[in-house]
Amino acid sequence: MPSTTSRLRRAFGVLATVALATAAMTGTASAHDRGGRLHPQPHYYVSLGDSLAAGYQPNVRTNTDVSYTDQLYTRLKKQDPTLVHVKLGCSGETTETMIAGGICSYPGATSQLGAAEAFLRAHRGQVEYVTLDIGANDVDGCLSATGIDQACTAKGIATVATQLPQIASGLRRAGGQGWGAPQYAGMNYYDPFLAVWLTGATGQVEAQQSTVLSDTLNGVIDQGLRKSGFRLADVAKAFSTDDFTDQATLPVFGTVPLNVARICAWTWECTQYQDIHANPTGHAVIAGVFEKVLRRR
Repeated sequence: MPSTTSRLRRAFGVLATVALATAAMTGTASAHDRGGRLHPQPHYYVSLGDSLAAGYQPNVRTNTDVSYTDQLYTRLKKQDPTLVHVKLGCSGETTETMIAGGICSYPGATSQLGAAEAFLRAHRGQVEYVTLDIGANDVDGCLSATGIDQACTAKGIATVATQLPQIASGLRRAGGQGWGAPQYAGMNYYDPFLAVWLTGATGQVEAQQSTVLSDTLNGVIDQGLRKSGFRLADVAKAFSTDDFTDQATLPVFGTVPLNVARICAWTWECTQYQDIHANPTGHAVIAGVFEKVLRRR
């Protein structure tokens, strides 16, 4: 019969094994300071995208912290005080430059996608959220005062259709899937060119034509995101992009379609800057769309 001492040793061994297994299963990830106190490791929110993600504002001509990514981070951090925002957005980024680089610089990486993938791989199990917006700059140059360049838009949309799934799939591979993996969400776009409605009859025709381009681009984005396992933040719907029926009152201009009113209220298009970027209110709307999607885990 084993002695009392040997039985106690075996009992303590079993308890130690169970404790280690339990820690592994529950994802215990704490660090100690010199006083022996426990400090949880940080969790991360990684945001990628173009000037919307970066927070560019034309009134100051630089990136700011009013971006939807910053506003979303503020909301998410209320639920998780350990959350840290890794903000990678780059003004002017296209799907091609997000993959190959060439606009913004990232230490240790040649592109925004490369930087994101490296971070996700290095912090497996700690990244809670990944958000993405990309594709608008692939077609923005196709609309001008003379109308829509159909060849240009066809080329841009085809590029997005090919490269967006590469970007989203690369992020998923780097961040992992299943239990403990990040929540992935990407957005479609509002149509800033709806503001041309305010210029008269010709502008109203052009505004309606612009939604055809917007819907086509957003259809490609929606398909590319969903196919790659990303949830869709339907910003186009929040901005009522296709709603020419419902009416709203716009200061100075009077009664206009709801989609036009929202573009004027939520972007800089109807101001002296005549700029496509969302203003702080518009960014708050976008942040709200993402928040609802990410809270649906």
